[in-house]
Amino acid sequence: MTFQSIIDEIDKNLKKILENLSVTDLNFSVEVAKPGFGDVSSNISFLLAKELKKSPKDIAQMLSDKYSQCTSTLVLKTESHPSGYLNFFADWAKLSQLILTESYLDTFGNVDIGNNSDIIVEHTSVNPNKALHIGHIRNIVVGDVVSRILSKANYKVNVLNYIDDSGLQVADIIVGFKHLGFSEEPPNGKKFDHYCGDDVYVKTTQKYELDSTLEDIRKNTLKELEDGDSETAAFGDVVTRKVLAGQLETCWNLNVTYDCLNFESQIIRSGLWTKIFEKLKEMNLIEFENDGKNAGCWVIRGDGKEEDKVIVRSNGTATYIAKDIPYAAWKLGLLDDPFYYQKYASLQPNSKVLWQTTLNDVDTVPQNFTAEKVVTVIDSRQERLQKIITTLMEKFNSTPNSYIHLGYESVTLSSETAKTLGLDTDGKQAQMSGRKGLYVSADSVCDLLKQKIIEETKKRHPEMDDDEIEKIAQSVSIGTLRYEMIKQDLDKIITFDLAKSLSLEGDTAPYIQYAYARASRILEKSGTVPSVDVDFSLLREKSELDLIKIIGLFNLQVRDAANNFSPKVISRYCHDLAVSFNSFYEHVKVLESDTDDLKSSRICLVNSFNLTLEKALGLLGIAAPHKM
Repeated sequence: MTFQSIIDEIDKNLKKILENLSVTDLNFSVEVAKPGFGDVSSNISFLLAKELKKSPKDIAQMLSDKYSQCTSTLVLKTESHPSGYLNFFADWAKLSQLILTESYLDTFGNVDIGNNSDIIVEHTSVNPNKALHIGHIRNIVVGDVVSRILSKANYKVNVLNYIDDSGLQVADIIVGFKHLGFSEEPPNGKKFDHYCGDDVYVKTTQKYELDSTLEDIRKNTLKELEDGDSETAAFGDVVTRKVLAGQLETCWNLNVTYDCLNFESQIIRSGLWTKIFEKLKEMNLIEFENDGKNAGCWVIRGDGKEEDKVIVRSNGTATYIAKDIPYAAWKLGLLDDPFYYQKYASLQPNSKVLWQTTLNDVDTVPQNFTAEKVVTVIDSRQERLQKIITTLMEKFNSTPNSYIHLGYESVTLSSETAKTLGLDTDGKQAQMSGRKGLYVSADSVCDLLKQKIIEETKKRHPEMDDDEIEKIAQSVSIGTLRYEMIKQDLDKIITFDLAKSLSLEGDTAPYIQYAYARASRILEKSGTVPSVDVDFSLLREKSELDLIKIIGLFNLQVRDAANNFSPKVISRYCHDLAVSFNSFYEHVKVLESDTDDLKSSRICLVNSFNLTLEKALGLLGIAAPHKM
C-alpha cells in the first residue's frame, strides 16, 4: 500500500462521521497536504460551514475531536488548522513499512484507470520528405511518454504512426527528383532523409517562386500520386519508404517504438475515403460550393468568423483534413477494416515487432488496431482541424471524449544553441521551418549532446573505458533531450538550450540521473543486499520521512498523469524525488549510521528510492545510469 492508504482510511472515517451528523452528498476532498498542513488535509470544514452555520475553524475542531474516536491505523493525530482545514499526521512507523515494502514490487505505481480497455495513441506523423528536426521531437516524446503512462494505468495501448505519403510535401520531392535533376542517391553517404529535406525539398520549393510553370507540374504530380496505379505513385512509395526508414532510425535511437504504421495513400485507395465522403453528404455535414473562391469544392462550413474548410478541391483531390476523417473513423472502429498487416522489415529496439498496413494480401497476419478511445498528438496550430474531426467523430459515434486531440506548442532554439548548431539567427531564438530550411535535425542535436557528455565524463572519470563512457553518454544525451521536451506544460513554447539542459543542477535530466547514480554508489559501497526485513520505525529524521512520503506518492502521480494525459506530472515527480534524495544524502550518513539496524533501514530506503526513480524515469523513456 502507498500513501493512498492513509488517504483512503481518512476518507472512509470522515464519511462515517458525516453519516452520524445526517449529512449526505458532501463532495469533500482528502489530499496530500501542503507544507504546514500536516501530511494529509481536507476541505470538509469549509463545505460544512453553511449547513452547520459555524465557522470552518470550529467545525474542523469538532471533526478533529470526533475523528479521535474512529478506528485509525495510519493516523497518529488530527488537528484543526486556524485557516479551517482539517489536518492529519501519519503514523510513520506503520506507513513507512507499507510504502517501502510495496516499492520493492515490480507492480509499484500501477493504477487501474483503463480497466484493460483498448486505447490508441497516435503520434509522430511527420511528412516523409525530410529528417526529423528538433521541433518534431516534442511530438514524438510527448506521444511516447503518454503511451507509457497509459500502459502503467492498465490501458491496452496501441501506438500508431500515420505516414502522410500522398500530400504536397511528397509531391515536391518527386518534382525535385523527376523534373529538376536531383540525383536519387545522396552525396557522400548522407542519410537519405537528411538529403531529401536539406537539398531536394528546400531547393525545389525555392524554385517554385522562380518558375511559375512548376506549379502545374506540382498539381499534376499530386493527382498522379493519389492514383495508386501510376508510375508517380510507385516512385513516391519508394522514396517515402527510404525517408521513413531514416526517420524510424532516429526515433528508435530516442527509445521510441510503435505498433503500427498507417499510410495515407492507402486511406484513399482502400475506399475508406469514398465511404466517409458519402456519409458526410448523407448527413449534410459538407456542402458543394458553386460560387466564390471555393467554387467547385466540397467544404465544411465554418462557425462564426471561421472560414469554410475545403475537404475536396475543385480538381477532385482530397485535402489533408479529408484524409484524416476516414482515418479517425477507422481508428474508432466505425468503418470496416480494409487493411491487411505485414511485419516491417526491421525489428525495433528490444526486438519489438512493428506492423504496417497494406492493401495486398501477401504474407499478412490478422491484426486489430482500433479502439474505443483515441489520443492523437498534433501541434496546437492544427487545433481547428482537430476540432472539426473531433466534432465529426462525436456525430458519427455519439460517444463524447472518444477522440482526443492532445495539442502542444512549438520548440525554439536559444540564440546560443542556434549559433552552436550553425544557424544564423541574428541573436534571436530560432523557430523551426522545414520549408525554409531553418531547422536542426534531431540526429545533429543527439550527436552534439552525446559528444559533450563524452568529453565531460572523460574529465570526471579518466579511469573509465570507452565502452562504458559511450553507454553513459547515450543514456544521458537521450534522457536530456526527452526530458526537455516534456518538463514544460504542453501549452508553453519550449526554448531548448544545450548548456542549461546538460547542467547537473536544477530541473534537468542529468540532475535526476546523477541522483540515481549517487544512490547506486551508496548501495555498491554497502556490500549488502537491501531487504525490507528491517525496522522501519528507526527512520525518524525529517529528510528520511520526506523521502518516504514522496516515494509513496508514485501511484497518485501516475493516476494524475494518466487522467490528464500529462507527461509533465511524471517529470516533476522525478525531479521532486531527486531533490528529496539529495536532501537526504546531505543530512544522513547512510554507511556511517550509529547502529547496524539503522544502517540496514537506511540502505533499504536508498534502494527503495532507486527502484522508484527507475520506474518513474522508465515512464519518461529515460535510462537510470549506475555511473555518471
